[in-house]
Amino acid sequence: MASSSDPALNEELQCSICLELFTDPVTTPCGHNFCRSCLSKCWTNTQTCFCPLCKDQFIKRPDLKINTTLREVAQHFKEKLNPGEPEVFCDFCDERKQKAVKTCLTCQSSYCDSHLEPHLRVPRLKKHKLINAVENLEDYICQKHERPLELFCRDDQTCVCLFCTEGEHKTHNTVPIEEESREKKNQLVQTQIDVHQMIQDRMKKIQEIKHSVELRKRNTDKEKSSSVELFTDLIRSIERCQSELMEMMEEQQKAAEKRAEDLIEELEQEITELKRRNTEIEQLSHTDDHLHLIQMNSSLYSRPHNKNWTEIRIDSDVNVNSLNRALIKLKETQDATLNKKLCQTGLKFVQKFAVDVTLDPDTAHPSLILSDDGKQVTDGGIEQDVPENPKRFDEDLSVLSKQGFSSGRFYYEVQVKGKTEWDLGVVRESINRMGELRLSPDYGFWSLILRNKNHYKACDHTSVSLSLREKPEKVGVFVDYEEGLVSFYDVMSRSLIYSFTGQTFTERLYPVFSPCYHYKGKNSRPLIITPVSPLLD
Repeated sequence: MASSSDPALNEELQCSICLELFTDPVTTPCGHNFCRSCLSKCWTNTQTCFCPLCKDQFIKRPDLKINTTLREVAQHFKEKLNPGEPEVFCDFCDERKQKAVKTCLTCQSSYCDSHLEPHLRVPRLKKHKLINAVENLEDYICQKHERPLELFCRDDQTCVCLFCTEGEHKTHNTVPIEEESREKKNQLVQTQIDVHQMIQDRMKKIQEIKHSVELRKRNTDKEKSSSVELFTDLIRSIERCQSELMEMMEEQQKAAEKRAEDLIEELEQEITELKRRNTEIEQLSHTDDHLHLIQMNSSLYSRPHNKNWTEIRIDSDVNVNSLNRALIKLKETQDATLNKKLCQTGLKFVQKFAVDVTLDPDTAHPSLILSDDGKQVTDGGIEQDVPENPKRFDEDLSVLSKQGFSSGRFYYEVQVKGKTEWDLGVVRESINRMGELRLSPDYGFWSLILRNKNHYKACDHTSVSLSLREKPEKVGVFVDYEEGLVSFYDVMSRSLIYSFTGQTFTERLYPVFSPCYHYKGKNSRPLIITPVSPLLD
């Protein structure tokens, strides 16, 4: 068996619920061991029994029996860890020394039951200080005054005798040793409770981390499967394009070959006819029959009127333009589907970083009206009496969120349905909030805006007008701090509206909202921060 100081054995014999050595250990069907009382408490008031360690669930409550072998091993290990008090013998036994039961700090001697009797009977001896028998008696005696250490000096954190309190410890805060001992025990109990709780918290955190890693693995596998499907579609589309392109090229080649055959056949017929005519001319040119020569077909005396073959040719180059037009048309058809899938995948991904955002009334322009839950903002038309605050926008109808972000990724969604103008985005914490604002990354703004019902713009370094097929009713805003990315999504159509890329963030970023002026009720609807509903496959 391993030594009593073996940490590995100690861990194997430790209940993972109470973190103590096993008491009446039982074994679950999954093979893990726990104290019977600990497991019973864990299963109290629950309909489903499960292993506290591996979380395996059991269809019915297991009939647990005490593991006697494990109990004996744990008991033996406990005895090794706690060997018991050292034996102390009576100082007054002459022959066979008896085991001492008490030590007198006044007499500085140890006594068995029989020799202790005078200390329990004689009035003078009854005043002596008795403690359980100890071997190291000098630890309980003041080395300076040779008196029992009966008091504790809290100023110097040391044990003292009565004579010490009349000297250098006279003005110090001293209490009986028993009182200090009780205080220390209470502290130990509380510390033990705290340590036990810390251990439980850390074990819970370990399980939480393991669960998170497992959940991430499942999500990663799911996303990998989705990505494989997406790129498989892409590959299939490319293969279809390639197949149709090859087919078109083959058809054009066959057409060229057919035209060539027809032309060659026609040329060969003309050559045959010309040869025949040439033979006739050759014969006539040598005849002496003048009358026959004159009476021959007059066509023999002129140049044959054959087809002009100068401009007729077979182009050796492929008709790239027509093929490209067909390819582009096919690509556009495929791209529409693929882009939609890519945008849906992107939006589904960023929604995983959804955060709870609420409006900060300390930053709101005096004309803005915020809902009690901090989720809606609209223009009230009249400046309200609000406390002065350097964080407040004094001219621009804007408000920031209470939440700021200086790392990682975050995402939130805003309903803009029915509005004719609005501003959305994120800003640097240090932006100037006084006077007219300049919406540009150069001034700490990354914004998307709507003007005049249908004019959408991304306020980049140079303003970018956007042509949107659909009018967004809900806009999603995603930020990747480390990547320097700010993206805006049309949540309903699942499409990307615009992205600021390659940005450098050095300060905390805050979501910013502007419902713009209500224009006599034409733009009176509020901007509403809505809960994020994950996309369904």
